[in-house]
Amino acid sequence: MIRKIVHIDEEKCTGCGLCAEACHEGAIAMVDGKARLMRDDYCDGLGDCLPACPADAISIVEREAADYDEDAVAAHLAKRENIETAPNATLSPALAEAQAPSELRNWPVQIKLAPTSAAYFNDANLLIAADCTAFSYANFHRDFIRNRTVLVGCPKLDGVNYTDKLTEIIRTNDIASITVCRMEVPCCGGLEYFARQALEASGKYIPWQVITFSLQGEIL
Repeated sequence: MIRKIVHIDEEKCTGCGLCAEACHEGAIAMVDGKARLMRDDYCDGLGDCLPACPADAISIVEREAADYDEDAVAAHLAKRENIETAPNATLSPALAEAQAPSELRNWPVQIKLAPTSAAYFNDANLLIAADCTAFSYANFHRDFIRNRTVLVGCPKLDGVNYTDKLTEIIRTNDIASITVCRMEVPCCGGLEYFARQALEASGKYIPWQVITFSLQGEIL
């Protein structure tokens, strides 16, 4: 039948994931860093996801689509809930109790996927971190992610220059401070260099610092 249904513009999509969070039916999911409409019968066509998209990548169109199926949506949500909660069920009571809460406040965190403008950048203490730092330093969430907006990347693996993206983020948002977390290995020098270049190119004076970790997780 012809009916109203969500359409996602892949070119505009930044992969922020906000639309997937806003979709009460679980019709949208993130696939390879892009939002995807998973099944037509999961989408009611009401567009709760539209206001959540900062890139204006979502619209409502009329096209041939399967009817919205409440029973299929209910089964889908129940299955997803079981998948999300099952890993914790395998933990021992002592281990589950010992888990510290996540301090992450924004998504996505990858520099390549992050939008250049978002509400969580306003008056933000920005943390630009190398991928490996959180694995090296045991209390990374408590000591570095808490009360900060996080961007992570690895210049060696990503093979890109982050300068332009970081410059745009710093220039167009009210960033209060910048902390760069890197490993002692040489390839992490690229992350520090890109952050420094971006701050200079933004034309802003913002307090900033660089924290370097050893391979053993010590702050150097």
